[in-house]
Amino acid sequence: MRSIWKGAISFGLVTIPVKLYSATEQRDVSFHQVHREDGGRIKYKRVCTVDGEEVPYSDIAKGYELPSGETVILTDEDFADLPLSSSRRIDVLQFVEQEEVDPIYFAKSYYLEPDQQGAKPYVLLRDALENSGQVAVVKIAIRQRESLATLRVREGVFVLETMLWPDEVRTPDFPFLDEDIEIRKQELSMATSLIESMEGEFDPSEYKDAYREALQAVIDAKIEGKEVTRPEEAEEEPAADLLSALRASVEAAKKNRGERDGKAASGKDAAAKKPAARKTSSKSGAKKEPAKSRSRKSA
Repeated sequence: MRSIWKGAISFGLVTIPVKLYSATEQRDVSFHQVHREDGGRIKYKRVCTVDGEEVPYSDIAKGYELPSGETVILTDEDFADLPLSSSRRIDVLQFVEQEEVDPIYFAKSYYLEPDQQGAKPYVLLRDALENSGQVAVVKIAIRQRESLATLRVREGVFVLETMLWPDEVRTPDFPFLDEDIEIRKQELSMATSLIESMEGEFDPSEYKDAYREALQAVIDAKIEGKEVTRPEEAEEEPAADLLSALRASVEAAKKNRGERDGKAASGKDAAAKKPAARKTSSKSGAKKEPAKSRSRKSA
């Protein structure tokens, strides 16, 4: 990984130099716009709407359009003079319980790695924060954009989650919230049963991006010159009513769960019945080398 930002965590009188890395990456299949006839890439020119001339990137500035239609032009010098007090610092503002921070505020995740000189205070703050069960609310500026963020510990590493500002989160204003919708006791009970029948531990490895895999299969088939066929989708029969749909969902969930548990149990039984490998004696008088100790993962 390549760091995208360097700075320091400012925690009271303690300063911890760190590097910032993107913790996630998009795995979408990317495309280019091309000419259908010959596959040539489509390019776009930056053309001014006033004089129709192509404009070099060095002559492009940012413009803020007013309600009157007029434009205020801002240059790099204007942005350079803006006060970004935390331009190279991650300022710790306070510590809160993790449950107090609504996930809707989270925008993007980053890993923080300490510089060599900052390893000890990094580990000290990491262990103290992990023992407290809290997260740190911090402020950081990345690419001339100041953001609130939280600092938490994941697998021995600080994870910084940038956050939206409160005025960037929309308020849901939907008509049904003002309606008096009646829910029958049977329906609520059946819905609760459906939730209970689908309970389980979250394992992200059990899920996959079926669309991306299918799209990649189409691309691979195109490369190999094979015919691409599209599977027919099964038609679903509409449920008679809400209660019937919930009841059918509960039965289907129990059946699927039973099948998964059965497969898991049969797999364990097969592994238990598998005969152990025979030990072979070494004819040579050479001594076995001691097993190398596993290297501990650095924090």
